[in-house]
Amino acid sequence: MLDTDFFRRWMTAAAAFVDREADRLTALDSPIGDADHGSNLQRGFTAVRAALEKEAPDTPGAVLTLAGRLLISTVGGASGPLYGTLLRRTGKALGEEAEVSEEQLAQALRAGVEGVKTLGGAVPGDKTMVDALVPAVDALGDGFAAARAAAEQGAEATTPLQARKGRASYLGERSIGHQDPGATSSALLIAALAEAAAGSEGVR
Repeated sequence: MLDTDFFRRWMTAAAAFVDREADRLTALDSPIGDADHGSNLQRGFTAVRAALEKEAPDTPGAVLTLAGRLLISTVGGASGPLYGTLLRRTGKALGEEAEVSEEQLAQALRAGVEGVKTLGGAVPGDKTMVDALVPAVDALGDGFAAARAAAEQGAEATTPLQARKGRASYLGERSIGHQDPGATSSALLIAALAEAAAGSEGVR
């Protein structure tokens, strides 16, 4: 079972991953976006980490709801609402349980991804964060490491695609050949989830 501390570790690990990869995310965003994806997410997850150090949400759902709310308020552009929706919807789906199973998390995360798809109007193959999130959720039943690998593969697979949603879509064929920064940062979020799981006794 996954408790509140597990979800705090997930968000803290996500902040660390974003800190480490912020420059890379911005570099990926430079040719097909506003060159601010890394710095925007870094600002948002720094706020999440700081809030979790001060506040003590008492359920897994409350941790993700808090994180989602902060990302919406601190991250600029489309990323804030999209990531905020992902985490808030996931948190809401988890309800008020003190502990949740891996299966419950998978179902809740799927609800969060559906929220992202609805908000952004994107489907797999559109060269967005959905390309990493959908395969990750699909693989979560096989474990956190499998989800991480699926998300990373999904992000890498955006490189040859032509963007059909988001700012990159304005570039048309010029978006081909660039890995999508949103899919890349989404893979980092799933990698942080796997890292949180690896540090939990009894979690596979």
